Amino acid sequence: MIRQTSMKPWPGVKRALGGLTAALALVVPCVAAAQPREAPVVQAPAGPVRGEAADGINVFRGVPYALPPTGWRRWRAPAEMPPWREIRDATRFGAACHQPVARGQSIYAGDTPTMSEDCLFLNIWAPADARKAPVFVWIHGGALTTGSSSEAMYDGARMAAAHGMVVVSINYRLGVLGYLAHPELSAESRRKVSGNYGLLDQIAALEWVKANIEAFGGDAGKVTIAGESAGALSVMYLMAAPQARGLFHRAIAQSAYMISTPELRSSRHGDFAAETVGLWVQAQMGQADLAGLRGMDAQTLTTTALAKGYSPWGTIDGEVLPEQLVEIFDRGRQAPVPLLTGFNAGEIRSLPILLPPAPPTDAAAYEQAIREKYGVLSDLFLKLYPSSDLKESYLATPRDGLYGWTSERLVRRQARTGQPGYLYFFDHAYPAADAANLHAFHAAEIPYVFGTSDQTPPRWPAIPDTAEEQALSAAMMAYWASFARDGAPTAPGQADWPAYGEDRGYMAFEARPTARRELMPGMYELHETVVCRRRAAGGIPWNWNFGVLSPPLPPEAPACS
Repeated sequence: MIRQTSMKPWPGVKRALGGLTAALALVVPCVAAAQPREAPVVQAPAGPVRGEAADGINVFRGVPYALPPTGWRRWRAPAEMPPWREIRDATRFGAACHQPVARGQSIYAGDTPTMSEDCLFLNIWAPADARKAPVFVWIHGGALTTGSSSEAMYDGARMAAAHGMVVVSINYRLGVLGYLAHPELSAESRRKVSGNYGLLDQIAALEWVKANIEAFGGDAGKVTIAGESAGALSVMYLMAAPQARGLFHRAIAQSAYMISTPELRSSRHGDFAAETVGLWVQAQMGQADLAGLRGMDAQTLTTTALAKGYSPWGTIDGEVLPEQLVEIFDRGRQAPVPLLTGFNAGEIRSLPILLPPAPPTDAAAYEQAIREKYGVLSDLFLKLYPSSDLKESYLATPRDGLYGWTSERLVRRQARTGQPGYLYFFDHAYPAADAANLHAFHAAEIPYVFGTSDQTPPRWPAIPDTAEEQALSAAMMAYWASFARDGAPTAPGQADWPAYGEDRGYMAFEARPTARRELMPGMYELHETVVCRRRAAGGIPWNWNFGVLSPPLPPEAPACS
């Protein structure tokens, strides 16, 4: 009911994506073994906070950045947190936002967090002697349905220690509590819009950082937003949102997906209007009105809506998100900041929900299906995704249609704003992942960036503690940190990372970083043409409906020639 696609409902994907947290304790000494010193107290504009200190790093956990709208105030923009006078303890993580807890045997599943509607917290890792240090704000993934800033893989201590950065991780409202649009909610709003509450939380967190981070040693004029998967989708939303303009100065989007997005009151591109979805949720919950939804238990509401088929997305409301992401980036209306983006070779290996449920099993049937769906583009499609290796072609098609196309499109469009874009392709092999057929899987790069390989979830393929793995982690962390500091990724003793330009340069992360040119020739052109024709025709989403799941290719449009 909720999204008119050729695939099964998206909630299963959200379960597969949930709980991204990982590891590589390789760059600086283990925080757990660090020697404690006197607890630091910071006098921030928001109020005084007491954290913990070890090995020159001050850590502040569970700092509230906004008042949570709960109960009868549920589904409102976050309110500014009044300053507090007494010293606030910041030695424990705050509660996670409500989310489903049963994720089976997913490699992303970890311990069930404490959950509450009172969940708008952030965490800070800062060198004790930091002054005007670059700030790295991490937005967790989890399909806008799961995850939290307390996940061990996102521990910022090693990045802060190795590169003198201030690292911040944030919570934001998830699922139906974070993204529901509804006619009654729109009527309550001064601007007559609804939805995007989780995105408004992220903006409020950035506003808090701007007002307070200098007290922790950070530079409010040098803030990088970064995220993976739904966190990368959030990065794109923030780049598109006028309210976020000026709150950040660099952007990192890891495995982003620039899919079609529901609009508030109109049904376009194959999506139901967001307010219509809100009324559907109300009916599915057996409630007569918005008051009934507000009276429900938060966890019951969250899990039941997901089980019924609700999928959280941003809403194109003309205010927070003025237009479709593709339109904003086409017109150069996104934030003009340096951008680093890329994707992984094995994205879909850990996301089987994105594969066709019953694909053709022989080459002739596959080729026939592709020719029926892709018409004049079928030769190019079959060159990129040949019938000679159906298994790999089925994995590569949604990977490229979602993440590959988005990554290259982002750097191409960002160049039009006069800002550099840096593209990467993570294709790193290590024994446990390859043995599990999870080579370079979705989110596999995260522990290398944070240096947290000793803090991955229980079922995550174990990263070996070898000099080679340590070196790759050190290099990736250095590239990410230098980008946050200077707007250009560099790493001592490593390959120069070229900005994406006419030669289509990118960085391949394999056994070691290697600069290359022309990633997958023809891939971007194929998927850009498909999306362009779907946009021109109307009524067809662009999301995970590629390959044998694709609807027939619409006729050529003048703008797509």
